[in-house]
Amino acid sequence: MARLLKQTRFIAFLALAMLTTMAAIAPAQAQQPVRPKVVVQMSDGDLAKWNLALNNMRNMQAELGAANIDIELVVYGPGIGMVKADSVVGNRVDEAMTAGVKVLVCETTMTGAKLTPADMMSKVGYVRAGAVEITQKQMQGWAYLRP
Repeated sequence: MARLLKQTRFIAFLALAMLTTMAAIAPAQAQQPVRPKVVVQMSDGDLAKWNLALNNMRNMQAELGAANIDIELVVYGPGIGMVKADSVVGNRVDEAMTAGVKVLVCETTMTGAKLTPADMMSKVGYVRAGAVEITQKQMQGWAYLRP
């Protein structure tokens, strides 16, 4: 009987210790801010949508601080004109990249349009398939924006 009482007290002590530890850890975890991550899709050949996307990204950085948010612009399909070397919004895309936006171009679209990296803005990056990149980012918890 004494042994059972000791075991019961020991189990109660362990349970109390675990609860106390969990109570101390939970507020610390809750206080750590989650860094926003946004993947922006541009698959439209519409100048107004290009400007809207660029405005959205700039506004998010202005609101949260450019250093406090990860933004990735994925360009494919008819949207590829946005990041061609002769793009009418090229200066704005350059400004976005300078501010920390990662711009990725779909190589599948480039192949279909017979474009090479020499046809594109110099600082862009490349992914094999734009839609796959967006899907993977969403699976990793990134917010999705399609202006």
